[in-house]
Amino acid sequence: MGLSCHVVIPARYQSHRLPGKPLADICGEPMIVRTAQQARLAEPLDVIVATDDVRVMEVVADAGIEVMLTDPDHASGSDRVMEVAETRGWPDDAIVINPQGDEPLIPPAVIRQVGGMLESDPSMGVATLCEPIRDRRTVFDPNVVKVVTGPDGRALYFSRAPIPYARGHFSNSELESQALPPGGQWWRHIGIYGFRLALLRRFVGLPVARLEKLEALEQLRMLEHGITIHVDKAREPVPGGVDTAEDLDRMRRIVGASTS
Repeated sequence: MGLSCHVVIPARYQSHRLPGKPLADICGEPMIVRTAQQARLAEPLDVIVATDDVRVMEVVADAGIEVMLTDPDHASGSDRVMEVAETRGWPDDAIVINPQGDEPLIPPAVIRQVGGMLESDPSMGVATLCEPIRDRRTVFDPNVVKVVTGPDGRALYFSRAPIPYARGHFSNSELESQALPPGGQWWRHIGIYGFRLALLRRFVGLPVARLEKLEALEQLRMLEHGITIHVDKAREPVPGGVDTAEDLDRMRRIVGASTS
């Protein structure tokens, strides 16, 4: 059974660490094409790539995937998603799922999970996912975004820092120890959001917030402006996104092993 949701995948050509990242080859397929193909398997209403670059647009179109050229001056992927929604004329109660373009192995089940969260609760404006972190080094990795939630699953804070910080157990000198201290739980934020369109419109209209600018995490704008973000544990493991050259090599090994 399909989802009554739209999927829009932002794909900005420039990346500080990996220029041309959407077109990075992963075992014969550009990364953005692999991401869109995974999204299609979730059976949403449609899958649209929103890019700022003609090169990406041409590659995606050649793969038979819907694509839209958006304003190159957008500050964030959310702005790019909103432009697609406005151009298509979707209503305020439409559900728009926004996976990141650098998640080429995102399981269709987690896309369906985010859509299902919003479909089952009309009062919910934004939903996202997390998964457990098992080792100390990942907790301290600034490329891995951590999330802390309340008992009701609402996000309390997102950070690149090791949160929650286990006083008496964490220090830079202890990074060689992989074990996490007892009594705590650490969660990696997964790069996917589901929005009700009215909430997305409100979000992109808000000014950039102080904490967002400090941590370079746009979801902090929502928290600073009092928007509730609902967080659920992913039903399936998510291999993680591609932020660095090392990530890209890891992704190529995973895909290569699965196709050999």
